[in-house]
Amino acid sequence: MKRLTKWRLIPLLSVLALVLSGCGEPFISTLQPAGEVAEKQYNLMLLSTAIMVGVIVVVVLIFLLVILKFRRKDDRIPKQVEGNHKLEIIWTTIPIILLLILAVPTVAATFNLGDVDEMDKKDSDALVVNVRANLYWWEFEYPNEKIVTGQELVVPTDEKVYFNLKASDVKHAFWIPAAGGKMDTNTDNVNKFWLEFDSKKAEEAKNLFYGKCAELCGPSHALMDFKVKTVSRAEFDNWVKDMQSVTEPKQATTASAQQGQEIYNQSCIGCHAVTPANTTPEAARLAPNLTNFGDRTTIAGILDYNEENLKNWIKNPESIKPGNKMTGAYGELTDQELDALTEYLMSLKIQ
Repeated sequence: MKRLTKWRLIPLLSVLALVLSGCGEPFISTLQPAGEVAEKQYNLMLLSTAIMVGVIVVVVLIFLLVILKFRRKDDRIPKQVEGNHKLEIIWTTIPIILLLILAVPTVAATFNLGDVDEMDKKDSDALVVNVRANLYWWEFEYPNEKIVTGQELVVPTDEKVYFNLKASDVKHAFWIPAAGGKMDTNTDNVNKFWLEFDSKKAEEAKNLFYGKCAELCGPSHALMDFKVKTVSRAEFDNWVKDMQSVTEPKQATTASAQQGQEIYNQSCIGCHAVTPANTTPEAARLAPNLTNFGDRTTIAGILDYNEENLKNWIKNPESIKPGNKMTGAYGELTDQELDALTEYLMSLKIQ
């Protein structure tokens, strides 16, 4: 009886899992598409699901019909249909038709979503972002605008944004669930694709989406997140101008922040840049660009932006993201030095 009671939980847990799988916030759910790519992928998913459910329903109905209507009542052998040409044609043709119904829009969408010719034109006005995945953070370079940032991607709505994807260490995968994806980032080749963010859907999500690494890459794979800020084209142009206006590291305005800047220059500047200009060789960019760190909404891609979390991250990053490359870099800072460095970093704003 105890075993039977345990088995009864399986249907309940299955139904619960099915219900929970449909839950999700608009900034991270694939079931709430926020752009053209996500919409097409979502429609293909609905089409394939409808075909599968339709096949299951027909098979179950035939199965029940056979059981109820043709159950054995005597010892007579029923009429055999083996080799019946009509039946053979029917159950061969129907799957082919179903496959064509699914294959034609799938292939068409694949070619459409893979069309990146516009980004390769010399005089193109297309917005291009070079994405570089690292253990366990993301770098976003806007080559035409000559700026580099990290951890938070800023994109305009209602236009195609083209991406060059690569990795600097191991294989990762770039994925913004609500916008579409995913695509691998490799160390030996560059993958290309495009996304588009719908302004109305973005407004519903408060112009904020989450991106994730979708390829197991190490102990902190699940923590390799990034934010996507969607803005209008005018706001994006202003953001670019603000970033481009930062030509030198921002100077501290208080005595404590000045001490923090000195600590930064002695310990952090070897890995973290505080100017967005694309002058540092790609191989030398060892950590996220901090030019606009004070304008961010997260720390390390996963923590709420506040002083306490920043101090905890600087003091013991291994406890937050195991296996990260910053572990052990700042363990000898005193509380006063940690306060000063925190103040300086949070003052790095462009707005």
